Amino acid sequence: MTDDFDRDDRHADKMRRIQAARRDMMATKTGEKGLLIVHTGPGKGKSTAAFGMAVRAMGHGMKVGIVQFVKGAMATGERAIFDAFPDLVEFRPMGEGFTWDTQDRARDIAVARTAWDEVKRMIADPAYALVIADELNIVLRYDYLPVDEVLEAANARPPMTHVVVTGRNAPQALIDAADLVTEMTQVKHPFRGGIKAQAGIEF
Repeated sequence: MTDDFDRDDRHADKMRRIQAARRDMMATKTGEKGLLIVHTGPGKGKSTAAFGMAVRAMGHGMKVGIVQFVKGAMATGERAIFDAFPDLVEFRPMGEGFTWDTQDRARDIAVARTAWDEVKRMIADPAYALVIADELNIVLRYDYLPVDEVLEAANARPPMTHVVVTGRNAPQALIDAADLVTEMTQVKHPFRGGIKAQAGIEF
């Protein structure tokens, strides 16, 4: 019994020290700014994480703009939810499918340009607190848009506007410019076992 008390006392003492160190560290973090955030990597969850941030922002009454590159040819659960809150989120799926489906580079570039114009409009408008350019990294990978133009728009954003860019293979220049970068790593995926994309999980 005494050993249990000693262990509990040691644990409580350790937690107090951790709490004090944490409090001291947090006291130095006082800045606020709009962040450039990148979700990349081969694993699932890049768009899902971005949409979770959208819901979080909406919960704080912040206006969100979402433009989807590549995606747009199918109905998704996200669209059904976001469309129910038109005062808080503008959700624009503007893609026509993956490049191996469209098989028309000139059209892909034109569609990407139209979607990017919408992203730029949202970024420049201080009414939007959060702007998500979903799968923009795919567009950049295929050179449908110059990364320098993306960086220029991101750097010119209003001071408190957050911008999230998703998609695998983020260019190094975007990673270097970002405030927060998360790489999703695929450990296991049901697709490898013959399981197709399912409603509520993939779309």
